[in-house]
Amino acid sequence: MEDDERVGRTVVQLLREAGYAVDLESDGAAGLIAFELEPVDAAILDVRLPGLAGGGVELCRSIRSLSTEVPILMLTAIAARATIVECLDAGADDYLVKPFHVDELLARVRALLRRAPTALPPQVRVGSLILDPSRHSVERLGRTIPLTPKEFSVLEYLMRRPDAIVSTGELIDHAWDRNYEGYSNVVPTYIRYLRRKLAVQGAPDPIVTHRGAGYCVPSDV
Repeated sequence: MEDDERVGRTVVQLLREAGYAVDLESDGAAGLIAFELEPVDAAILDVRLPGLAGGGVELCRSIRSLSTEVPILMLTAIAARATIVECLDAGADDYLVKPFHVDELLARVRALLRRAPTALPPQVRVGSLILDPSRHSVERLGRTIPLTPKEFSVLEYLMRRPDAIVSTGELIDHAWDRNYEGYSNVVPTYIRYLRRKLAVQGAPDPIVTHRGAGYCVPSDV
């Protein structure tokens, strides 16, 4: 949630380019409603957020009262110690002073997701596939495979649920965002891209299609 529309759009673009599904709210009250309705892996809040008397700090307290597990990163243009202490006391896990560097924002988001109580190991291994989010790299049978951010996001979601059948709707919810209104074949298209890039002669298909149900990465791939 960000009060400055320009900054908000920039943050959203940076996170989406890094492969994250992102929803943006510019109002604290709307942000709280969105949090109550939609599952989120992390929240980024601006301190000076309209819609609530206490701004982003009040929203942070409200989110923390609903969940002790969701990581919260506060963005603030105020470097004063009192403001930082207020954010941390309200339940924030970290803070970042504006203006910030792109690499630092992304590194802090990755760190928060790694520290979350429900977080899985940073490096994911499923059969012959090795995925490392911190390096944004994928390997199979010793070969490094370049992927776009969206391809990486789809594969990571599948690999963190080996043998589980993941529906098209679930992939859209986690790899895109709730406002996605693109073409309906987007998931099959990206699955096709991934199969083509991950294919190794003589090795099994890394992604299995269960018609009418979804897709999975077998643990013995």
